[in-house]
Amino acid sequence: MYINPPVELQKKIQPLPLPFSHQNSPPPPPPPNGLLSPPLSSPHPHHSLLQTPPQTLSLVSQIRTPTPKTLTPPPHKPPKFSESRAFPDSLPLHSKNPHVVYRDIRRFARLGRLREALAILDYLEHRGVPVNATTFSALLSACSRLRTLALGRQVHVHIRINGLQSNEFLQTKLVEMYASCGAHEDAMGVLSELSPRSVFTWNALMRGGVTGGLRWGGSPLRVFAEMREAGVGANEYTFACLIKSFAGSPALAQGMKAHALLMKNGFAGAPTLLRTCLIDMYFKCGKARMAMKVFDEIPERDIVLYGAVIAGFVHNGLKREALEYLRLMVEDGVEPNSVIITSILPAIGEVSERNLGREIHGFALKKFRDYNKLVFILSGLIDMYSKCGDIVSGRRVFYGSSERNAVSWTALMSGYASNGRLDQALRSIVWMQQEGIRPDIVSIATVLPVCAQLKALKPGKEIHCFALKSWFLPNVTISTSLITTYSACGCLDYSRRVFDGMTKKNVIAWTALIDSYIKNGYPSIALDEFRSMLLTSYRPDSITITRILSACGDLGALKLGKEVHGQVLKMRLNQIPLVKAEVINLYGRCGEIEKARRVFDRVQSKGSLTCTAIIDAYRSNGRYKEALNLFEWMLSNGFIPNNFTFDVVLAVCDKAELHERAVKIFDSMVREYELKASEENYDSVIGLLTRAGRIVEAQSDTSPTLFDWINITISMEPHHDASDWARVELVSGRVSKDLIGLDEPTQVRFELQE
Repeated sequence: MYINPPVELQKKIQPLPLPFSHQNSPPPPPPPNGLLSPPLSSPHPHHSLLQTPPQTLSLVSQIRTPTPKTLTPPPHKPPKFSESRAFPDSLPLHSKNPHVVYRDIRRFARLGRLREALAILDYLEHRGVPVNATTFSALLSACSRLRTLALGRQVHVHIRINGLQSNEFLQTKLVEMYASCGAHEDAMGVLSELSPRSVFTWNALMRGGVTGGLRWGGSPLRVFAEMREAGVGANEYTFACLIKSFAGSPALAQGMKAHALLMKNGFAGAPTLLRTCLIDMYFKCGKARMAMKVFDEIPERDIVLYGAVIAGFVHNGLKREALEYLRLMVEDGVEPNSVIITSILPAIGEVSERNLGREIHGFALKKFRDYNKLVFILSGLIDMYSKCGDIVSGRRVFYGSSERNAVSWTALMSGYASNGRLDQALRSIVWMQQEGIRPDIVSIATVLPVCAQLKALKPGKEIHCFALKSWFLPNVTISTSLITTYSACGCLDYSRRVFDGMTKKNVIAWTALIDSYIKNGYPSIALDEFRSMLLTSYRPDSITITRILSACGDLGALKLGKEVHGQVLKMRLNQIPLVKAEVINLYGRCGEIEKARRVFDRVQSKGSLTCTAIIDAYRSNGRYKEALNLFEWMLSNGFIPNNFTFDVVLAVCDKAELHERAVKIFDSMVREYELKASEENYDSVIGLLTRAGRIVEAQSDTSPTLFDWINITISMEPHHDASDWARVELVSGRVSKDLIGLDEPTQVRFELQE
């Protein structure tokens, strides 16, 4: 049978948005069915922030593009869409038989191009060509994966038109699709048409609920209970869906009940699938010991079990344990696959095991020749090398790849940002477009914090515009990053508009808004926003509490601070180190040093944060001797001071005019604790010595290789005579000679404090 396409088919089939370069390539075609990006004159809540939306990110005018040595030539771009190229081998549509067209529909579904697939379905319906159940199954699976309810309903209509509404297999897929998309009533409607209802249909309903992140009637046990009441026996896949529904939720008690029910029904010793689900559930509930108890009871362990254990350890932040079980897996003769390597690479980066990462790098290149498997491993390798501080190796992996995608570009961008190369991270968003790769949501969420750190308002606005045109908004993560970016640039009105335009807010977004007011010097407005947050259904977390406590300290609002402290005790956040330190800071800044000391004494597990907070509290209340005594107590009890601790202690020595002790403390910081002195550390020591009239000593206590950080300061007081100025001239001359010998340009600041 031959199919002659009408002219309308080319209009209805829209191509996947093509990647565009920055300068010459056209923008992607608009979504079909009127889903056009709204003009800036439309009442979108964010459009008032943007003047002229650029077609793409126009950062090239500000940022130098890479040389050919650092950027390989872009790959061949895909051709523009045409009807002759819509199918494999560039064959025209009329030369295909129905089975080949069915295969092409399934290919579109696999690629997520459901609108093109539905356009072909409309054409087949117009020609009276039937479609088989396998093709509809592929379309429903794609709708479940992408959670596109509207397109799923269109597929349902086509199933009815083709007379397959009584097909039990398709009805089961429909139940799963509706459940995955959150349409519980539609799922139950399809379920009611089934008679009798088999265990596979009930499993599909539960599986769809797990995929969609839903909790039926407040409890995942409800569907299971209805299934048992209907007299349908459960199989191992039923219990697997039930156990997965508890993973990642606080419903540990229900998960343990499911475990007990599993053993009661005779599934205790057999299927590996169920044991893997139990291990995953316990890990995601934060119970690593219970997960390992299940693992230890399994005599024969395969790669799936080891993969669940390694991923569980990584999920709970137990990086060393994950690496240990990777070693045990290899000793048991189980060879890692691409999934395990992808999950273990972040753990290697976190613990900076670069040599182990290089071994896994070599193993991956030797074992995996399939690019689809290797591309995610390469992105993980870039991230791993970047976390180990070896951005050069990360770049080598990136530019050594023949094909790069948005995932690998985002990994490189994140690596640049984590290693302090913010300019290169910002340039990467342009470079990837010049290579024909369109930034995705993760890329935008990665580059926005870079704009915040650089206080780059114009690029931030351009990225905001790109997110609007790409329909990435309202996305909570991107909206929160935009709030932070505009706040860092001092544009609080923009941050407020972005927040007000969010359809769904969460605790992180509220915290970002509160923090933006605090950092820009409006703590009273931050407190008002905190009160507004309490009137909603969202409850503050530990980060929100610390920011509010900081605002109370800035305003000296002791009464409100006490109320927040009460909330801390009520929410059982008083043992979190950052929260404990902020409570101590609050009482110290409000002059309640005795209350600060009582809070400190009641802390069960003290650390450098709480010790630094109580030392700073004594410093702010002028009790310098007690502050230094606490510092000595901190060292004698084995607590390791950090840079901020030394900043506080040096400030105490400055106020108490303990010059000799300040020099000794500074020396121990650099030599004994091997901490890299910051600009503030040098400012504190040099300022302390120069105000004591010991300018030459201040110069001699610093290293010539660090003169790019030095701030030579002298206090202008009446007793400073010509000899003091002569010493300043002597030091500045010595600095000039040192700077001449440096290879790189260096910035030195000379300040006169009145």
